[in-house]
Amino acid sequence: MSARPEVAVGAVAVHAERLLCIRRGHGPGAGRWSVPGGRVEPGETLREAVVRELAEETGYEGVVDGFLGHVERIGDDPAPYHFVIMDFAVTVLDPERMPRAGDDAAEAAWVPFADLGDLPLVAGLHDFLTDHGVLAH
Repeated sequence: MSARPEVAVGAVAVHAERLLCIRRGHGPGAGRWSVPGGRVEPGETLREAVVRELAEETGYEGVVDGFLGHVERIGDDPAPYHFVIMDFAVTVLDPERMPRAGDDAAEAAWVPFADLGDLPLVAGLHDFLTDHGVLAH
C-alpha cells in the first residue's frame, strides 16, 4: 500500500558552526536525529509552517531566510508515508538559550558540525546538508 504525498517543511538553523537538531520521538525516523520540521497545516504557508514547527519542536522563535531545497521521503515504517519536504534556512532569534524539546521531538540540541557524523541521522540528511552548502564537502 502506498501513501498519498504530503507536504512538509524543515528548518535548517546554523549558529557558530553548529546545526540545530531534534531527535524524532515517533513516526518515520523515530529515534534518529533530523532538523526541526513537520507537516504543513491546511491554510498555512510554507514559511508559516517552518516558524511554527521550529517553535513547537525547539521552543525557539525564528526568521526564515530562504529556500534551500527539497527532498522526498517514501517508506512504510511504521506505516506507509510519502513526504515532500521543503527545507528552509532559518535564523534562530535567541540561539544562546538552550533549545527545549517539544511536540514530536524527544530531544533538541545544537550539534557541532564535527559531531554530526557520530549521530544516527535520518537517511539522506548529511548528503542534503553537504549538497546545499550547509556543510563543507
